[in-house]
Amino acid sequence: MKVPVILNGEKIILDVTPQESLMKVLHRNGCTSVKSGCDKGFCGSCTILLNDKPVASCKIPAGLVKDKEIVTLDYFSKTETYQDILEGFTKAGIKLCGYCNAGKIFSAYQILKLAKMPTRQDIESEVKNLAPCCTDFDTLVNGIIYALRIRNKKIERITNNKES
Repeated sequence: MKVPVILNGEKIILDVTPQESLMKVLHRNGCTSVKSGCDKGFCGSCTILLNDKPVASCKIPAGLVKDKEIVTLDYFSKTETYQDILEGFTKAGIKLCGYCNAGKIFSAYQILKLAKMPTRQDIESEVKNLAPCCTDFDTLVNGIIYALRIRNKKIERITNNKES
């Protein structure tokens, strides 16, 4: 089955079997940041952005992604938002293991997209189903809070410069 998608900013046609997991298809197409972990959607290793929302690609049948936009961590890592998240994680003491990075980073991205400043409880609710292998829950929440502060300071600087 041929499935047209936008993968990491490029229009391509994926050759898939309808029930095959999107994770396997992405692996086959050279997306090395999409890892195979629990195959149940909890570890975060296979997380991608599907139409700008984090999803576990191991749980998505490849036949259902026709005309969708897919972003992997390989591509996302070139963005300013990624740098803000990475800086926040570093400040919290999170050492990215390379395995479950996508789940943590894309969960943080989802929170950073919010129009309002979330509470700690909002952040905890967003990441409660993740089971990252290299950091504890509180440190992950702290890393996201630091990333939010970093992003908000940048927005404040831009706003102040425009008003000047």
